[in-house]
Amino acid sequence: MAIATINPATGETLKTFEPLNDSEIAAKLDLAGRAFEQYRQTNFQKRSHWLEAAAEILEQEKADFAKLMTLEMGKPFKAAVSEVEKCAVVCRYYAEHAANFLADVAVDTDANHSFVRYQPLGAILAVMPWNFPFWQVFRFAAPALMAGNVGLLKHASNVPQCALAIEDIFQRAGFPQGVFQTLLIGAGKVADLMADDRVKAATLTGSEPAGASLAAAAGKQLKKTVLELGGSDPFIVLASADLEAAVVTATTARMLNNGQSCIAAKRFIVAEAIADKFEKLLLEKFEALKVGDPMEADTDLGPLATPGILEDLDQQVQTAVKSGGKVLTGGQPLANRSGNFYPPTIIIDIPPDTPIAQEEFFGPVALLFRVPDLDAAIKLANATPFGLGASAWTTNDQERDRLVEEIEAGAVFINGMVKSDPRLPFGGIKRSGYGRELSIQGIHEFVNVKTVWVK
Repeated sequence: MAIATINPATGETLKTFEPLNDSEIAAKLDLAGRAFEQYRQTNFQKRSHWLEAAAEILEQEKADFAKLMTLEMGKPFKAAVSEVEKCAVVCRYYAEHAANFLADVAVDTDANHSFVRYQPLGAILAVMPWNFPFWQVFRFAAPALMAGNVGLLKHASNVPQCALAIEDIFQRAGFPQGVFQTLLIGAGKVADLMADDRVKAATLTGSEPAGASLAAAAGKQLKKTVLELGGSDPFIVLASADLEAAVVTATTARMLNNGQSCIAAKRFIVAEAIADKFEKLLLEKFEALKVGDPMEADTDLGPLATPGILEDLDQQVQTAVKSGGKVLTGGQPLANRSGNFYPPTIIIDIPPDTPIAQEEFFGPVALLFRVPDLDAAIKLANATPFGLGASAWTTNDQERDRLVEEIEAGAVFINGMVKSDPRLPFGGIKRSGYGRELSIQGIHEFVNVKTVWVK
């Protein structure tokens, strides 16, 4: 895949980049190694100062960064602005809390003095996706850099200008040269990087195949990985729910990032008693959405990121129909315009036991299922190889407690939309990956948890 900026709203190639050659990659790895030896000696106060400066740059130039995201991968401009603002939040969060998260922890033993110390590992490779081209990177970089590690970013090939802009932000913020570097390379170079002794660990956000590939390469070298992969997140609505609030949130949760989010609600599992009304209200909401130029302020839904994603999504929809599903709205690419546009789509009556019912639909397509009761809702919610997030709507305490306990996912949100929050750990189980980002758990992923015993 070429490393290029291709406007998904028009299909126009705006800028292409030459991938780094082997000697250029080696020079960057050498720089990372030298930078780490110096940077690891800096104190939390200095790192916090630099990270706060990065937050300032993000906030001051958020419109420019947002335009870059919209241009490269098509998210609505207003959503892109919010993404930049959230990046500033995660920078400030770790600037404030990292010293406490990584402070020595005393433990009473038979020693005179014993404690746990957290120390950085070195250069961490981040293989990042195009769908949240700033947020995914900053939620890795903020804790990793505060811990004293250095970062190497292999970003998705369709967002190279975002990748270079992020490196520039860290440099302008004052971080020493080589502490954070962007590598403009193809996916084929990742295994070689994992085999290099200068790379100590890796994190990947992306597809299940990409995660399996990185994990295999890292496994050969016995190197730590954190994987945040796909999701087919359930959105459960029970009879006691606030139906109006649930429908409004359901629409937002499915259309998040033009439907291209691992934690977007994808399978809507609704109690039979309220299913007719929910279906009617959801259809009204979907049909009222404005599809169009993502740069325009009133656009609700922009294009999918690439022609390949559009093609794959449409193929899934056709498979769902062939499996017995019925399309209520949408269901075909928008052929009357250039770009990778797919309309808001609702599919009902898909047999729950068909393979397509368990797949992740990465676009603005909602699968709507009816269930007789809570037991059936939980069973269907768990009937997928993924386990990232789940949203459930009920005002019944007993139902809430069962949903929290029995849903197989890394996160369960009751009466709210699944989202990432710097204060809470983020990640999945099953084929949605392993490890955690954000919160104290996230900063502990890429450190040496060292036991110290003194007598």
